Amino acid sequence: MTDDTDESTIEAEAARLASLAGDLSVPVPTCPGWTLAELVTHVGQTHRWATHVLRNRVQERIWSRQVPSGLAEGESGDAAWLTAGAATLLETLRVTDPAMPVWTWGPDKRASWWPRRMLFELVVHRADAELALGVDPVVPAPTAIDGVEEFLHNLPSAAWVTRPLAELGAEGATIHLHATDADGEWTITQGPGGAITWARGHAKGDVAVRGPVSDLLLLLYGRRSPDGLTVYGDRAFLDRWLSAAAF
Repeated sequence: MTDDTDESTIEAEAARLASLAGDLSVPVPTCPGWTLAELVTHVGQTHRWATHVLRNRVQERIWSRQVPSGLAEGESGDAAWLTAGAATLLETLRVTDPAMPVWTWGPDKRASWWPRRMLFELVVHRADAELALGVDPVVPAPTAIDGVEEFLHNLPSAAWVTRPLAELGAEGATIHLHATDADGEWTITQGPGGAITWARGHAKGDVAVRGPVSDLLLLLYGRRSPDGLTVYGDRAFLDRWLSAAAF
């Protein structure tokens, strides 16, 4: 189902995260209350969840905690367990028809939704691990551009995000993102009930953010502060929106 680029990127990101999973007791500041043990366990369980959905052609909502992890009660995953789950996921993705109808939490109810979601689950949590270890995370520009659009594509389906966005009372407000190192510009418009719409291209927003596209992606996920980027316009609204929208 995945193309070669998807496969190699998922495989590389899983290997990078596994390489960071040494001392699992290290706290992860961007995931409050977690250590690297919880982070690795979460990612590995998410891989097993996606594998289960695809192999069983699941049509109704299923929570990741309902899928067997292969771990004993109270046991955390480690690098080997993470790597094994990623390998099984990749094997499953390669043999799955992308047009197969399956359950997803996003807007697309086909198997093709899952590889992209699993890639950015890895990318963002790899960044979490690097930040926990004092490493400055970088996402290659083509991957980061796709990541921004994957985030915006799925955001209207994320009810746990649209509810707090609705409470902002900001219908009609706009945020413009402008990548300084790649061909990427997006305008996000806040709609009724917390829904958003977005469009590619240059525009003027109520607030605009300029910076490397890797940083823009991590900003959307709440892993980067706007402080290190160039912000024009209503910074207070940007801070409120990012706080409500972070996954």
